[in-house]
Amino acid sequence: MVICSYNREKYIADALNSLIAQDFDRSAFEVIVVDNNSRDNTQQVCEEIIRSNPEVSVRYLTETQQGSSFARNTGARHARGELLCFMDDDAMAEPGFLENIRRFHRAHPGVHGFGGRIIPRYIPSEPPWMSHFVSSLVGNFHYADDVTEFSANKYPLESNMVVSKKAFDEVGGFSTALPGVKGTLRIGGEGKDLYFRLKQRGYGVYYVPDMVVHHVVETDKLTPEYMYRVASGIGRGERLRITSGSFAFLKKLAEYLFKLGASFAIALFYVLKGQPKKAWPVIRFRIDVLKGFLGR
Repeated sequence: MVICSYNREKYIADALNSLIAQDFDRSAFEVIVVDNNSRDNTQQVCEEIIRSNPEVSVRYLTETQQGSSFARNTGARHARGELLCFMDDDAMAEPGFLENIRRFHRAHPGVHGFGGRIIPRYIPSEPPWMSHFVSSLVGNFHYADDVTEFSANKYPLESNMVVSKKAFDEVGGFSTALPGVKGTLRIGGEGKDLYFRLKQRGYGVYYVPDMVVHHVVETDKLTPEYMYRVASGIGRGERLRITSGSFAFLKKLAEYLFKLGASFAIALFYVLKGQPKKAWPVIRFRIDVLKGFLGR
C-alpha cells in the first residue's frame, strides 16, 4: 500500500489503522506513507503508529518535490511487493479490503491494473446541492455491481487503485507533468494517464466492486474556489495530454461543449424535480472543466 500525504494529521491515523486492522497475514503486505512536505503533525502521527504496531511493516518516507505524482512514484520505487495499491491519506479501507484484492489477483493473474469503489464520508453531512453528477469531484465512484473490465474511456480513481509493479515500471509510473495538487494549482488526470498508457500496451483494466474505501469529504471546504480548482484541474490535465490544434484536441473540446449543453438539461430536471439547489453546481462543474481545458 502506498499513501501519499499532505497535511492530514486529522485523518492519516484512520487511514493507517484501517489497514492495520485488516484480517490479513501481516507478512503479506506493507504500508508506505510518503509525506509530501506536510507542515502539520503528520510525521509524528505516523511515527507513533509505527511504534505501536511493530508487527506490521509501515514505513514513513518523504518526497520534497510537490505533487502527488512525485510522492506516489517515490512510494512505488521503495515498494517490495508484486502489487502497488494506492489509497488517499483521508480514506479508510473497509474490512476485507486486502483479502478482496488478493482474491481478485489470484483469480486473474494476467490483470495488471484494477480499482475499486469509493464512498464519500461527508463531514458533517452531505450538502443539499450535491448530486450524482457533481459527486465525482469529491471522489464518489462506483462503476458496476460486478467485476467488470473498464470500457476504453473509463478507469479507476487514484484513491483506490492497483497496478502491478511490473506494469507500473514498464510504463514509467505516474507522469510528473500531471502532478495532481501543487500549491493552489491542480493539474489532474494522473491516474487516467497511467491507466491509458497501460491500455495502450494491451493491458486490461478492471473494476472490483468489493474492494471498497470510504473517502473523507469535509463539506465546509467545498467552497466555489475549491470546486473550481478540482474541476478546472480535470480540464487542465487533459490540455496537457492533448496537443493543441490537433484532431484529439478538437474532439475533446466538442465533448466538453456537448457535456456543458447536457448540464443545462440536467439542471432543468433538478429544478422540475423540486431540487433547485442541485441545478447550478452541475452547470458550474462543466463550465469549470472547460475553462481549465482552454487555459482560463
